[in-house]
Amino acid sequence: KRPILFPLSNPTSKAECTAEQAYEWTNGAALFASGSPFPPVTRGGHLLVPGQCNNMYIFPGVGQGVVSCQASKVTDAMFYVAARTLAGLVGEDSLAVGRLYPDLTLIREISVQIAVAVGELAFAEGLAGIERPADLEAFI
Repeated sequence: KRPILFPLSNPTSKAECTAEQAYEWTNGAALFASGSPFPPVTRGGHLLVPGQCNNMYIFPGVGQGVVSCQASKVTDAMFYVAARTLAGLVGEDSLAVGRLYPDLTLIREISVQIAVAVGELAFAEGLAGIERPADLEAFI
């Protein structure tokens, strides 16, 4: 019912498709995210907001979490918990306009939440090189 499209889009001029095309082809049902930014589209009186999927959502938080707790290694599980945390930050309001990622203006808050999740995992798995602070979020 709601196809998810992640078209290749860098450079933007060579994008496999634009957000507007994706919405047109699916009668506004598509959930769209690409590496390049595309403007919002109004279709049938409904605002559709294309997402921009980019490593900036994950890597800063993973890096901060690893560095803050002085983890001895970066694991696949850290990237998994980062992805789960990011997914958990997508609210119903975002999904209602077709956004698959949280609003990019919240990137600092997103990165903190991911860093905390990565840090928690590092402490739980015995990979942290420091004692766990009482308030990990404030520490990060």
